[in-house]
Amino acid sequence: MTGDVWFAVLPDGEAGAAAARLLRPRATEVVAHPSGRPWLLGSWPEGHVTVGVAGPRRLAVIGRCPVTADALAARAGRLRDVADAERAARGLTGSFHLLASVDGRIRVRGSASGVRRIFHARVGGATVAADRADRLASVTGAVVDERILALHLLASPPPYPLDDHCLWQGVQGLRPHDCLLLEADGRGRAQRWWSPPEPELPAAQGAAAVRDALSAAVDACIAGGGTVSSDLSGGMDSTSLCFLAAREAARDRAKLVTLRWESLDPANDDTAWAARAAAALPAAEHVTPPRDQWPLWYSDPTGLGAVPTEEPGAWVRDSARIAATAELMTARGSRLHMMGGGGDELFTAFPPHLHDYVRSHPLAAFARIRRHRDSQHWPLWPVLRQLADRSTYRQWLAAWAEDLTGPEPPPATAGRPAPSTAWGVDVRMPSWATPDAVRTVQRLLREAADTAEPLAPRRGQHTALTLVRAGGRGFRLLEQVFSRLGLDYAAPFLDDGVLEAALAVRVAERSTPVRYKPVLAEAMRGIAPDAVLRRSTKGEYSADFHDALRRNRATLVELFDDSRLARTGLIDASAIRTSLLGVHPTPNALRPLGSTLGSETWLRSLNVATTGGAP
Repeated sequence: MTGDVWFAVLPDGEAGAAAARLLRPRATEVVAHPSGRPWLLGSWPEGHVTVGVAGPRRLAVIGRCPVTADALAARAGRLRDVADAERAARGLTGSFHLLASVDGRIRVRGSASGVRRIFHARVGGATVAADRADRLASVTGAVVDERILALHLLASPPPYPLDDHCLWQGVQGLRPHDCLLLEADGRGRAQRWWSPPEPELPAAQGAAAVRDALSAAVDACIAGGGTVSSDLSGGMDSTSLCFLAAREAARDRAKLVTLRWESLDPANDDTAWAARAAAALPAAEHVTPPRDQWPLWYSDPTGLGAVPTEEPGAWVRDSARIAATAELMTARGSRLHMMGGGGDELFTAFPPHLHDYVRSHPLAAFARIRRHRDSQHWPLWPVLRQLADRSTYRQWLAAWAEDLTGPEPPPATAGRPAPSTAWGVDVRMPSWATPDAVRTVQRLLREAADTAEPLAPRRGQHTALTLVRAGGRGFRLLEQVFSRLGLDYAAPFLDDGVLEAALAVRVAERSTPVRYKPVLAEAMRGIAPDAVLRRSTKGEYSADFHDALRRNRATLVELFDDSRLARTGLIDASAIRTSLLGVHPTPNALRPLGSTLGSETWLRSLNVATTGGAP
């Protein structure tokens, strides 16, 4: 199916029927309650929604899940109440929304990573749930909240809990770990459905669970046969998916196509590792476009940038490459394309874990820090000061608010400061943000700091969960774009089963100074060749950035000459023009460009008014 894919969930009562009348003109599909009133409305391709019916009970999965209606009906028969939904769905694999309807009560939830998200709003007197905030906004007449839009100028997604905030006034974003309960009278309330596992498993034991979960996630992509495709960048994440897909494709008589975009930098060893992996996958078709056909970053940002998504995304930087990927893969018959997003987040122990490790295993932690200092030249005293810090999450957010316009921390390279072991990366507002925009974000951070609690008690697990949510958010937007181009898009690492398995591994064992992604490498042993799993490096793309900026600088400058963000008072058009025309020895100074570009093109894609004057 080419076009928008969306659904809304309505309560089984008169208020729900009134809401359905407002939504029905925008929908092409409908699934009824036992009463005959609409339960689900929306637009989706065949096979995207599977409903199991057992008398008055309903259980539905929406998304990628290899389960039949009959099998789902058998599970629905076990429901005594909507609270039984998770038990009834146990063992289902893939990436999907889960819905249950029992005796007039409805329960709906997305996925733990946020790839599948739920939003809700009052429509026609009833609380209505949907997977797209913009679909609810269009029927309620909601306007854009410029306070939240200001947050999207940060170089990274908004921090928790601000990442749950919706850009549309009157539309609420459900937290990924919450479900929504809808009553027949139109009332709705949130309830927690998921909590992250305690990171207690040793790496060897955890790797076995990761192997099973990741195999099941890829199998959910392959199920049904046909042609599927996957990135094969040369990194361990996409390489793992390709070898799993090749194994499952052989079993299901499916075909695998791989895609590799090579870096312009001859020193980037992604190319060599990808070629090595491709040579070990002789049954797959490998596509590597000639260099003169490689779409550059920042090319044609107003092309796919005009595709409406529920919120801005930094994906606009890659618009031309996304369009080329869809064209190349659909031309070869691919019905679904896989990417390796989520692998870094799940199988890397980021620097904040050292803060925890020093307190739980001081001798092992200092030995690890010494190895990092020897190999990466971390200065001793700044590292010790960071490790001694006892700031709570609330205190960290409050301190970040006060430093939004300070100098950007230099990158962690030889001779530079060590990576931060704080609760997160306190990125700065871009130099082109107006003072009003900065003050708006400061207020939001201070308000959040009054009550915020971290996603996990310790910094290492909190960081992993934060990054997973950011990855889920970005992938969700990409999936909306790819669906418009007629290609399903999948990130198996972000499936709930993989998430559960990976997050249960001890944080300090997810990576070590002497071995790259050891848990994933062990999980893939015997599936991918040992020679491929021994990689210990990661590609670097500064050369691609500089070439793309040089070739597309004039286009970007022209785009911001008539900036919608400038009209709202969020950016200074002359300041961003000066930055674009300046000299940038490293990409760091223009890190926020992707989010600003995404916000600019998103505003242009809208045909609604913004709140105006919110900052």
